[in-house]
Amino acid sequence: MNNHLKFFIDGKWVDPVVPAVLDVINPATEEAYTQISLGSKADVDKAVAAAKTAFETFSLTSKSERLKLLKRILAVYNDRYEDIARAVSDEMGAPLSFAMEAQAWAGRGHMEATIEPLEAYEFSHQRGSTMVVKEPIGVCALITPWNWPLNQIVCKVAPALAAGCTVVLKPSEIAPISGIVFAEVMEAAGTPKGVFNLVNGNGPDVGQVMAGHPDVDMVSFTGSTRAGTIVAKTAADTVKRVAQELGGKSANIILRDADFETAVRKGVEGCFGNSGQSCDAPTRMLVPSDRHDEALKIAKAAAETFKVGDPKSSDTVLGPVVSQLQYDKIQRLIETGINEGATLVAGGPGRPEGLNRGYYIRPTIFGHVTSDMTIAREEIFGPVLSVISYEDDDDAVRIANDTVYGLAAYVQSRDIEHARQIAARMRAGSVYLNYPEWDTHAPFGGYKQSGNGREYADWGIHDFLEIKGIVGYAG
Repeated sequence: MNNHLKFFIDGKWVDPVVPAVLDVINPATEEAYTQISLGSKADVDKAVAAAKTAFETFSLTSKSERLKLLKRILAVYNDRYEDIARAVSDEMGAPLSFAMEAQAWAGRGHMEATIEPLEAYEFSHQRGSTMVVKEPIGVCALITPWNWPLNQIVCKVAPALAAGCTVVLKPSEIAPISGIVFAEVMEAAGTPKGVFNLVNGNGPDVGQVMAGHPDVDMVSFTGSTRAGTIVAKTAADTVKRVAQELGGKSANIILRDADFETAVRKGVEGCFGNSGQSCDAPTRMLVPSDRHDEALKIAKAAAETFKVGDPKSSDTVLGPVVSQLQYDKIQRLIETGINEGATLVAGGPGRPEGLNRGYYIRPTIFGHVTSDMTIAREEIFGPVLSVISYEDDDDAVRIANDTVYGLAAYVQSRDIEHARQIAARMRAGSVYLNYPEWDTHAPFGGYKQSGNGREYADWGIHDFLEIKGIVGYAG
């Protein structure tokens, strides 16, 4: 018996107040493989009430108590690691090896990256006669996406609990099963009742209700800029804090002094990872104009090495994208790129050869893209790379920053000082020099329409805290 049709509220698995179900589709087969229940305002009210009651005592726990809880959660997470990875593979089509090595790993990594800084975190300090205290903000509504489910669940839940907050989580209804497994982890770890609650459902009926709920003190949302705008407007009526990690259209500047072959190849890999479904993917590759055709030749060769197919096959590199909606959107944007005059170098419309079902996308490279083209401006969220020319450093920086987004940027150069100079001019929350390893201790979040607030490690803990000044504390 699984918990797919239940919610986790006040320490118990419960049925929805109003029965309603949704099929969960395996994107590799286009068939439903399970169902979840869809929540309503009544379920949100129950979950928020449980979190509000639990906050009265959990907010007063010591740092030591919260550390013990997080360490128990990490231990149970590791026990359920393979179950989590298999859930991600089934619900979003990630190749099983990628689900194990990246998707499930991300949850573990963020739990570890929260525990470590919490050990040394100071929640108060005296400044003159005033005691400055950092206190948990309250009941937090956490709304997470389908593309990196455990990454976003854990990098919200862990710092919220570290700060002493209580939470209501709404995972994406498109990829909800890994969130249910995570709730089972929280239960098995002995999380006090009401501290962690899970309600499945869609955006209008659950997410927006959470965002506007008068007893919710903060919303942490990851998703599209369009949906984030709705969340922020809904939350505004109750003047609650809203932290958002939204869309991106990240530039990858390959400087003239870079190792060109390696930089282009790794840029293709970075764009295509997770089937292109990463908000910080380097989807705009900027190359010197006189080396544009050379870059296209390297990129084409790199794209043709990506084996697209069954996520359960050991040689699959890219699985499908998550849904029919995403598949149709990506196909439309590929067609738009062709119609607007970009050069199709690899891939193109339709499924890869030999695949007649599943939401599979051909790994696609466009060359001679200009910044006014749709594919250079819209977040495609699939394995589609746009290669753009620049004349000099100033031109590259101008093109890179010419976007409403500002989540990430990438710079490649053999000269690290040159790369640092360009990084200083990027209007983005994260800048990655020469394809570094994933750093779960680095701050993560965006400028402009890519959001506000920062996640990961102690940066995440900050976002869930209020600041109180007790003046005259010294007596």
